[in-house]
Amino acid sequence: MKFPRASGILLHPTSLPNEFGIGDLGKSAYDFVDFLEKSKQTYWQILPLGPTGYGDSPYQCFSAFAGNTNLISPEMLVEEKLLSEEEIYNKPEFPTDKVDFGVVIDWKNELLKKAYERFRLTTSVNLRGSFETFTQQVADWLDDYALFRAIKSTQDQKLWLEWEKPLRMREEEVLLEVHEKLLEEIQAQKFYQFLFFKQWTRLKNYANGKGIKIVGDVPIFISLDSADVWCNPKEFKLNEDLSPKVVAGVPPDYFSKTGQLWGNPIYNWDSMKADGFKWWIRRVKFTLKTVDIVRIDHFRGFAASWEVPGGDKTAENGRWVNVPGKELFRTLKQKLGELPVMAEDLGVITPDVEELRDEFRFPGMRILQFAFGGDTENIDLPHNYIGNCVAYTGTHDNDTTVGWFNSQVDESSTRDQAEISKEHDFCLKYLDSDGEEIHWDFIREVWKSVANTAITPMQDVLGLGNKARMNLPASESGNWQWRCEKDAFSNENAKRLKEFTEVYGRTS
Repeated sequence: MKFPRASGILLHPTSLPNEFGIGDLGKSAYDFVDFLEKSKQTYWQILPLGPTGYGDSPYQCFSAFAGNTNLISPEMLVEEKLLSEEEIYNKPEFPTDKVDFGVVIDWKNELLKKAYERFRLTTSVNLRGSFETFTQQVADWLDDYALFRAIKSTQDQKLWLEWEKPLRMREEEVLLEVHEKLLEEIQAQKFYQFLFFKQWTRLKNYANGKGIKIVGDVPIFISLDSADVWCNPKEFKLNEDLSPKVVAGVPPDYFSKTGQLWGNPIYNWDSMKADGFKWWIRRVKFTLKTVDIVRIDHFRGFAASWEVPGGDKTAENGRWVNVPGKELFRTLKQKLGELPVMAEDLGVITPDVEELRDEFRFPGMRILQFAFGGDTENIDLPHNYIGNCVAYTGTHDNDTTVGWFNSQVDESSTRDQAEISKEHDFCLKYLDSDGEEIHWDFIREVWKSVANTAITPMQDVLGLGNKARMNLPASESGNWQWRCEKDAFSNENAKRLKEFTEVYGRTS
């Protein structure tokens, strides 16, 4: 798919401002869409929308299909008379600058239970009819997911590998018995998904009506603790007891000296290929109903995966194993038509990855923060960009631009002070900048490049420092928490972004 010359902003919904502890799909989401429209943007890029598990990472979800119910707007549930104003404002004192996930999740879960109890008693034919239609339309994943979450609620939320053997191995008689016993909780889980997708669809339609397209994010791998792995064990490389033989990660790189050990199980590609990639077809088809464009995270994993032995503590001892990516994407294209895909092709990129990306004309990524550590042939330097790429000031895995510019040597850094100083000097010279507004210098440079698509995180529009970083790869805590302040979507920021967008011809 050929992308027009356009631009957009990366901002996950959890980072939106409100008084309910976590960004959601309510008023501030619509305010952000209005901000995008005022600033002449085309894209709203988000992170995965799935239900997060341990560590709160959107890249480690309980399902490749389900939605994150923490994003459900309490105010919109009041509008639907499923909650009262008194109930939603009887809340903890939440911080406004970050998400306290533990407190938020407990509070939101209690609200959703109350909403479900109201739904059980409702006489609204429309509401009941809409719910029944939804459950029928998505039954191919919702039935399994609701059962998975219902059982998990009786197991102290333990990893499904720690359940008793009959449940872990999905013995048919036991599942039937559990289904009957947990029927009410299963219905509740389905109702929560109904609420999420009702609110999300309304928001997406609003954005599309303003000319804004949603760029979604598909992690290549699935969390071990997910309904997908529990229900489809033959699709993964697992031992007889269903523990993973090998897990995913990446070798040592810019972000980590020992590599990144993600811990996700690796697909059994032989099995998937044999059944015509049915699971992938379902996944991508559903995703394209949820978002307009798909950014595939860790695209290089479709050429080869870094497979680490299941018991290892770091990713250093992995090995590359080939993957039938060409067959997969040819099948997807045949079944679903032209694929609106952006490929995250960062890290160790070999000719086979480039060949796979280019055969399907997927635009790869260029990151301006990565541009200044090498020589003038560095592909992340704007003078080396090509049209068919997506250029970023930074991503959710980078520090903010201001944070990067002010960075010092610490235990999380892969650079020494001499390297940092050299990068900074080259950066200022290349951008002809004094560094006073380095974030706007970065945005301008990416916006004026030949890249068809230009994206910047909202943190860079706001000129925020290290405390606003969304994620530090290979770290286990303190991530995914950042939130905007209420005045983030100001007319001043919209005006400046609009000027860049108009001057550099990105008003698609």
